[in-house]
Amino acid sequence: MQAAAMARRFYLEGKSKIQIADEFGVSRFKVARVLETALERDLVRIEIRVPAELDAERSDALRARFGLRHAVVVESPSEAGDSTPDSGADPENLGEVAADLLGELVTDGDVLGLAWGRSTIHMATALRQLPPCTVVQLTGVYDAGTADRGSVEAVRRAAEVAGGEAHPIYAPMLLPDTATAAALRSQTGIARAFEYFDKVTVAAVSIGSWEPGISTVHDMLSAEERDHYSSLGVAAEMSAHLFDAEGRRIGRDLGERCITVEAERLRRIPEVVAIAGGHRKAAAVGAVLRSGLVTSLVTDTAAADWLLGEEQPGARPALERADPDGADGGA
Repeated sequence: MQAAAMARRFYLEGKSKIQIADEFGVSRFKVARVLETALERDLVRIEIRVPAELDAERSDALRARFGLRHAVVVESPSEAGDSTPDSGADPENLGEVAADLLGELVTDGDVLGLAWGRSTIHMATALRQLPPCTVVQLTGVYDAGTADRGSVEAVRRAAEVAGGEAHPIYAPMLLPDTATAAALRSQTGIARAFEYFDKVTVAAVSIGSWEPGISTVHDMLSAEERDHYSSLGVAAEMSAHLFDAEGRRIGRDLGERCITVEAERLRRIPEVVAIAGGHRKAAAVGAVLRSGLVTSLVTDTAAADWLLGEEQPGARPALERADPDGADGGA
């Protein structure tokens, strides 16, 4: 009976072992032993419960496999009764889960960076609370004509929730040539946003595979340009950076035409959360994880199963933040 009473004080009432020791007239070491005995004799049962749509086992396995700081795996739409063939990811659901994770990761005074992507836009819409922080846009928009419904609005929304400053970028992500891109980067508003890139402490990015409707950059290029980058072996795209299957950056000349955070700056950001799921994006997610540019992942069971079933070398790139090319940045 004494063990049950102590356990009730400790687990249900939240009292400390010292408080319990004072109440029962014993040492805190005695309290610790009694609580251990209560667990051993099944007087106390501890159950860890996660929301039904989250898969704790896959999340932990994925985190360990790639050395991620955080991995959150949600139920794929097909497993939730969606009859759409290879329904891919549910960007709205992934965005909502990512919003919850971001609420835990961001602290007072952080600088939050948001890259363009359907999932990041849904994430910003789903944000309910954030500590006071500055929010900066990390890429231009997919289409300048839809800026109010895209990443600019996402930055404004996040800043409104956080009660902090917003630094949006009113420019397209992809420009016709390097000269135009350079000229835009020098404009006051865009240059001010770029100045914050080195101050970003938490970033949220999306991942695309190199196919129509799945990669923003792919859809913005001409057929000839797509064929060119495809011939280089592009497997994934993130924030206008292209990667081969091993996570090496390729087609770096494309970045010179884009308004986006540089890869070497991304690698220096302490926490980079990638949001992507679906079987069609699984290989692309694996490629970006091998790049060492991201530290955490929000995905679904379809992508997680593919990633966990893939042969993987001993290195854990996300944890090590290692560049597969052996150097950050480069031409």
